[in-house]
Amino acid sequence: MSKVKIGFVGVGDISGIYLKNITGMFKEIEVIGVCDLVREKAERAVKKYNIPKLYNDMYELFADDEVDIVLNITRPYEHFEVTKAALEAGKHVYSEKPLASTFEKGTILKNLAKEKGLYLGGAPDTFLGAGIQTCRKLIEEGFIGQPVGAAAHMICHGHETWHPDPEFYYKHGGGPMMDMGPYYITALVNLLGPVSSVAGMTKISFPTRTITSEPKHGTVIDVEVPTYVTGIMQFENGAIGTITTTFDVYPGEYEYIEIYGSEGTLLVPDPNGFGSSGIKVIRPGSKEGEPVELEFNYSENSRALGLADMAKAIQTGRKHRANSDLTYHVLEVMTSFERSSNEKKQIKLESTFERTPLMFADLPEGILD
Repeated sequence: MSKVKIGFVGVGDISGIYLKNITGMFKEIEVIGVCDLVREKAERAVKKYNIPKLYNDMYELFADDEVDIVLNITRPYEHFEVTKAALEAGKHVYSEKPLASTFEKGTILKNLAKEKGLYLGGAPDTFLGAGIQTCRKLIEEGFIGQPVGAAAHMICHGHETWHPDPEFYYKHGGGPMMDMGPYYITALVNLLGPVSSVAGMTKISFPTRTITSEPKHGTVIDVEVPTYVTGIMQFENGAIGTITTTFDVYPGEYEYIEIYGSEGTLLVPDPNGFGSSGIKVIRPGSKEGEPVELEFNYSENSRALGLADMAKAIQTGRKHRANSDLTYHVLEVMTSFERSSNEKKQIKLESTFERTPLMFADLPEGILD
């Protein structure tokens, strides 16, 4: 079976791990060409990874009949326009998170892909890694009894002290929920299933942020999005979950995600990773978590795993795991916290999704089916 060919739109900071993994790990996909608004970035990628084509712009890429899937790794507020144009050109699309900056824009993309019979999906694919896959298997096998609830925390003091260009984190499409929430919500719904309703409270703790990193040291950012978001989720299975994401405070020692069961608590590894931080379980009578062995592949940084799975799904006609039903549902959950806060009421969700099968644990690394 021939390799599925990928066309890159955007060759920014995160593109390196995609390019490394596509060219070195995943055997069934290949990069056919790249483009970027900053041409020098694309030129460097072409040279470093021996990529055959350098496009002048994304429209030239979309017009290339050799491109099977467009990989959209532009900035969050650009995702909608790039994905929409690619779908209109008849290309399958895998996008970095989030699917779009608003639920309404996500609806347009999902409907457009369905209308054209195209595959649409995207990041995060960390839930396909060894950590979350093992946790899901344990829950389904009754390892902690009946799931009762969950708690998730993403706590940091912002990106302006280290990121070279942090302004977009505080503009439309950014903020801690839209930036990091996709990892946490995607993990939660893969472990516990869809969310039926949410309630939330949000705020902007500091109206401005001053960049202390280079090269924009001293630049003042006007904050346009909530930087402290707390939400409550009612899952369809009856479990209740809470989540806090913030760029405003200093982190403590709380675990990333905890799943509470009738017979124990599962400490889930960092959902921004693939499981290398490990799993622990707390049983009645114990205060410290006992390590649990990983049962699946891909515990290290395996970004592009979801893209490779989509490519295999296109070849075989099955549904891909990081699909638009999932990314659309996650988008509605995230955006509904702020809507709930603004409207001061609980929000019943419109979307849902069906969890796809667990990954295969007995295949060589880089082979999906």
